[in-house]
Amino acid sequence: MKFRRECGGKKSARTKLEVMSKELCLGLVGGLGVGATIHYYRTLTRAYEEQARNLEIVISHAETSRVFEYVQASDRDGLAEYLIFFIQRLKAAGAEVAAIPAITPHYCVRELIATSPLPLFNIFDALVDELTLRDIRRVAVFGTRYVMESSLYGFAGDVEIVRATPDEMNYIHQTYLELLQKASGTEEQYRNLTEIAHTLLRRDGVDAIILGGTDLSVIFNEMNTTFPYIDCAATHLKRILRGLAEAPVSSPAAPPN
Repeated sequence: MKFRRECGGKKSARTKLEVMSKELCLGLVGGLGVGATIHYYRTLTRAYEEQARNLEIVISHAETSRVFEYVQASDRDGLAEYLIFFIQRLKAAGAEVAAIPAITPHYCVRELIATSPLPLFNIFDALVDELTLRDIRRVAVFGTRYVMESSLYGFAGDVEIVRATPDEMNYIHQTYLELLQKASGTEEQYRNLTEIAHTLLRRDGVDAIILGGTDLSVIFNEMNTTFPYIDCAATHLKRILRGLAEAPVSSPAAPPN
């Protein structure tokens, strides 16, 4: 009987491995920032557990400071080369598709998709689909200064993007950097960002606020967000989960002419 139980255990373990091998392996370029990476990992894990599936994932760690240096220098090719180094590592570790859980690195999304050794889940594809689905025409953006000043690098489709005032933008940017570095937020930060959001809605007549920084997920969620919004992290994660169950194909969203 003991021998039979051991055989049964081995068979069960082999069966689990066979099931795991059928899942598409996702590679995340993490660290941009840590809080966002944890949020993506936690959300993906929960979704797979609810579906009684086994999540296949590998994570590499890039440096936010390096990404900012490339963006500040307007060096799209250099940033793409930097990120591809990590995607190559992910591929070597078994990843079959890749995603970057941050918006600022998507500054070089065209160059990245053209040269990436893995298919890439483009965060802007999911955003444009959500804007179209909800018929949103006029928005403001929360995120890093680079994302806000560039109007999402021109990849938000046909929507009109209203910029916050310089003082508001400075506060949003500095607060975002703190969220990124600490992977947590404060009640004061939540209140101040919420006040700015309601001011933009009232003063500038925007339809919604685009949470254009994945680390905003450490302070805003479905339960506490009191203004119309689109969460780029949430739409990206939905696209990733759908793509992992299908055959993901990504191409950069065309910027407006």
